Amino acid sequence: MYKWYALKRILRGVFMFALLMFLFSLLFNQVNERTQRTQIFEQVKLESQKLTNMRSDQMEAWRSHRLDQLIKQYKLDRPMLERVMFRAVNTVTFNFGKSTVIKSSRGEQEVLTILMEALPRTMLLFTTALVFQLGIGITLGLKKAQKPGGSLDKSTSFVTMIIFGMPTWWLGMMLILFFVYFLKLFPSGGLNSVPSPQGIMFLVDRLWHMALPVLTLVLLGFWGLSFVIRNIVLGILQEDYIMSARARGIPENKVLFGHTMRTAAPPLVTIALLSFLASFSGGIIFEGIFSWPGLGNLFWVAVQQNDIPVLMGDLALTTGLYQAGLVILDLTYGFLDPRIKVGGKA
Repeated sequence: MYKWYALKRILRGVFMFALLMFLFSLLFNQVNERTQRTQIFEQVKLESQKLTNMRSDQMEAWRSHRLDQLIKQYKLDRPMLERVMFRAVNTVTFNFGKSTVIKSSRGEQEVLTILMEALPRTMLLFTTALVFQLGIGITLGLKKAQKPGGSLDKSTSFVTMIIFGMPTWWLGMMLILFFVYFLKLFPSGGLNSVPSPQGIMFLVDRLWHMALPVLTLVLLGFWGLSFVIRNIVLGILQEDYIMSARARGIPENKVLFGHTMRTAAPPLVTIALLSFLASFSGGIIFEGIFSWPGLGNLFWVAVQQNDIPVLMGDLALTTGLYQAGLVILDLTYGFLDPRIKVGGKA
């Protein structure tokens, strides 16, 4: 039955997420514990500075007691496996704690606050680019499939091979060089101008800063997408019911965008959803080139600053969203496609 399939798929997704978080916790265990011990020593030092009415021997005893208390609180006195499990459980439950170096724009050190500040920026940039990629890629792919081997198909396939061989960072830098320093049309990077304009000009300024990175992502993305769609649609156009529709005199556009698109919908939905999920994680190099303060750039800064809580939070958020998307995709397939025998025997 579908409900048992859905339950098993959700539980499997949760298990995979928990397993990945355990592996991440194990991977960063040594660095994380070293950072945590440093934080504990700093905390005890700050607290002891406020106690001015104690003798030196009393102060030393208090420090020793407070260190033991905090070490037990963070399970640093427990066996390694238990320590790793403790941090993995905190990560799975999104209890990331506080960052060691990085702060939000308001000066807060709560990891969740920092992540929630960066996530909308990444979604804004990459989701906007994805909408353009899908629109252009689907349209071009359908036109290529109409006349395989034609001039449009050959020329765009050749360009696709060239674009696919280009590193993202290289094309981004070339476009910055051309549009920023030669034509002087766009800013080289950032989220907004400094100081930020007010009112409607704030939106205009944000779109102006987004234009070049979105253009770069679209130029890189729609060629490969159109090639994949061309191959999917090309097989469908050879089906008997498509031939029959054409023989009945149905207009070609209706055959292409009606009959063909309905059959091609499942793989297209898969491509769109997976691309959308991948957009949550941003792009470490890409966001760095355009100085875009999203999750990818935050991940790189956390690596450079050795800020393990932010690093773990970033990994947990992007991994969790991706796993949730895969579960939703499988559940949608199982619900909509009658050819999938969910939870049953052949």
